[in-house]
Amino acid sequence: MNFNKILVGVDDSADALKAFDYAIDFAKQNSAELDIISVLEEHDINVYESLDKDFIHGKYRDLAEHLTKYQRQAQKAGVNQVKTLTAKGNPGETIVKQIIPQLQPDLLIIGSLAKKGLARHLGSQAAYMAKYAPISVWVIR
Repeated sequence: MNFNKILVGVDDSADALKAFDYAIDFAKQNSAELDIISVLEEHDINVYESLDKDFIHGKYRDLAEHLTKYQRQAQKAGVNQVKTLTAKGNPGETIVKQIIPQLQPDLLIIGSLAKKGLARHLGSQAAYMAKYAPISVWVIR
C-alpha cells in the first residue's frame, strides 16, 4: 500500500514526539506529504476564557507558532512537503470527524502511552482514533 499523505498528531507528550519522529522518517522514505495536527483541547479552557475571543485567538496563534517548530524539524530532516493545522475540540473526535475528511490522508500516525488502572479501561484518544478512523492508523509507543 502506498502512503502519499501522512497525518501525524502532536501534543508535546513523549509518546507524540516518538510518533512525530517516526512520521518524519516514514514520510521521508516514501516521499510523502506530512501534515501535522495539534488540537486545542476545550477542557483546558475555562468558561470565562472561552468567552474571550482574544484569549482563544491568542491560544490558536501560540499553537500555530509552536507547530512551525515541528514543520521546520521535518523540513530539516528532508521531508519536502510539510503542512501544519490547528483545531479545537476533543482530539480523537476532531481528527476522525473533521480533519481526516478535510485533508484526506492515507495514514494517521499517533502516539500512545500504556495506561494502567482505570484509564486503561476507559480508553484513550489513540484507541478512539484507531477504532473509528476511516484510514490506516499506526499507534507508536
